[in-house]
Amino acid sequence: MGAVENGPPPTPAELRSAGPGPLVRHCGPLPLLAVSLLAVPASFAATTWVAGAAGLAAQLLCLPLVVERWRALPRRLLPGAVGALSVGWSAWLLGEPGQGDPLQAALTAALRLAVLVLPGALLLAHLDPSEAGDHLAQRLRLPGRVVVAVVAALGQLSTLADAWDQLAAARRARGLGPGRGPLSRGRWLASAAFGLLVDAVRRAGRVSVAMDARGAAGEGRRSWALPAPWRRADTVCVLVGAAVLAVPLVVSAV
Repeated sequence: MGAVENGPPPTPAELRSAGPGPLVRHCGPLPLLAVSLLAVPASFAATTWVAGAAGLAAQLLCLPLVVERWRALPRRLLPGAVGALSVGWSAWLLGEPGQGDPLQAALTAALRLAVLVLPGALLLAHLDPSEAGDHLAQRLRLPGRVVVAVVAALGQLSTLADAWDQLAAARRARGLGPGRGPLSRGRWLASAAFGLLVDAVRRAGRVSVAMDARGAAGEGRRSWALPAPWRRADTVCVLVGAAVLAVPLVVSAV
């Protein structure tokens, strides 16, 4: 007969971080959130297109530390790329002739938005809402209602893609699919996006009421089913992320 192991079963975080993979696969949720928030001052520091280009290049060099499935990378980067291009195009069209080179202003605006959204678009894909709630409550000692709100919001983000597919399929089944022209497709996208927003607000309300009814946001002393450790990979992630996101500040100061 084989030996029986009496140890506790591995947690979902331990199963996710087991084996080889990029650095962020072995990190907890707190360093991922911290690096995503550090992108905000990095974007403000990119006051020129040179600083923005340097910051974006530094982030792209760190893709092997973040990306696990390269085939899914274009789909994750597409919304941010479209947003950056649209902001740059708007800045170029609305720029005043006497306010410097409009092309440089448009390029700076586009690069600043890219520096802002790229870390979050890549890092939040590795974030588990329940694990994030455990770490926020145990390590940062945040109030219960704040933790519940964050977990509910992150859970809604993870289900938006599935909700969009279901909404699009339901509209096509009712004969409300997009037409062939760009104007018809634009109207369909706007209508579907509004429907997705309404559905997300309804689901968020139901989740918050259900969690509050079960005492998830109640005050008092709690026990925790899963630990919230801080690993060496978490420290490395924060240091590397801070160094990369400091590039626009350094370039602007030179």
